[in-house]
Amino acid sequence: MSTTAGAELATVRSALLDADHLVRALASGRRKGQPVPVVEGREVRRVEVRVVDLRAGRHLQVTSYDATQAHTTNHLVGEAAEAAVDALLAQPFANWHVDTATATHQLRVTKKGVPLLHTSTRAEEVAPSRGHDRPKDRLLAEDHPVLVALGISDAQGRVKPTRQAKYRQVEEFVRLLDASLTEAVAQGRVRTPTADDPLRVVDLGCGNAYLSFAAHAFLSGRFPVRVTGVDVKQQSADHNSRVAADLGIDADFVVGSIADARLEQAPDVVLALHACDTATDDALGRALEWEAPLVLAAPCCHHDIAAQLRTADVPEPYAMLTRHGILRERFADTLTDALRAALLRREGYRVDVVEFVESAHTPRNTLLRAVRTGADGSEAAREYDDLLAAWGVRPRLGELLGHG
Repeated sequence: MSTTAGAELATVRSALLDADHLVRALASGRRKGQPVPVVEGREVRRVEVRVVDLRAGRHLQVTSYDATQAHTTNHLVGEAAEAAVDALLAQPFANWHVDTATATHQLRVTKKGVPLLHTSTRAEEVAPSRGHDRPKDRLLAEDHPVLVALGISDAQGRVKPTRQAKYRQVEEFVRLLDASLTEAVAQGRVRTPTADDPLRVVDLGCGNAYLSFAAHAFLSGRFPVRVTGVDVKQQSADHNSRVAADLGIDADFVVGSIADARLEQAPDVVLALHACDTATDDALGRALEWEAPLVLAAPCCHHDIAAQLRTADVPEPYAMLTRHGILRERFADTLTDALRAALLRREGYRVDVVEFVESAHTPRNTLLRAVRTGADGSEAAREYDDLLAAWGVRPRLGELLGHG
């Protein structure tokens, strides 16, 4: 590890400008007491950097993400790329995660402004992908063995027409998992996995384990990972175990309810994709019990709160929100997930509520992304209590946590 700030940044700069070996880099977060990073005149949340081969030559591609969309610029390798990198390094990003063909560099700036750099060598060298027009920019290629084994793609490696929505759903979930995990590791929220202690991922209510297998397929290309799936159906466990054995995947599947699941070690990442109704609350409750560093949950139906709203004393002047069945159901979706987000924040998590796949592919496209930070949750507690007092509902997750 370097001993001076200049040397720390010089190492990152050198890796970013190594066009022959750079795989991908991610800058995220902002340093304590500093303004939001600005790229191309826009405030941004994170930036991704990679090398692409264009007709005009090899370029450094910079994709910056603001609150609503992505913006991409290309800089010819040489002086233009150097200027772009220097401009990025001058911004007050708190974390840099840089993957090269042979190593991974993680730079984190502490609250006191001290840069800490950790470099690990890859067990095997990887080849960077520099294609500018990658087929739909997929993280899991259509012919990936996992997708074929799950019946999403056919024997020729093409996604089946009837499985396009499922493929899109899995792909977008993995994309969010990738970005969330990369940022969490870079910030030190999730530990760096090793061969002796792989990343522990648990998928609660896994069903046929599309998410479990897709997560393993993608993440195992970055570091060692161990996946555990939990579901009440023995049939699902038997099927998933056969698929894992055929693919040689390091995964196991537990039969039982989410509430009763027991793990030898607490997970690093908890996933729950479309667990029905209060099963999502059970999954979030277990994640909080384990103090999981990263949680991704995509709720399904919200019958519990919707049923409570039928008989609740609705505060004025909001009776119209619950008078008609379809409006009551839609409002119940929003209220339920708002209460869940408030409870996660109350327990010391930073929470984002995002759309993980377009509504054209599935109406259940909301995802709760929570990262454990240990932040003070008193404000979230007040907001939660106020919502309960106003609407007179009893969320399942609140009951599990003893918050009414």
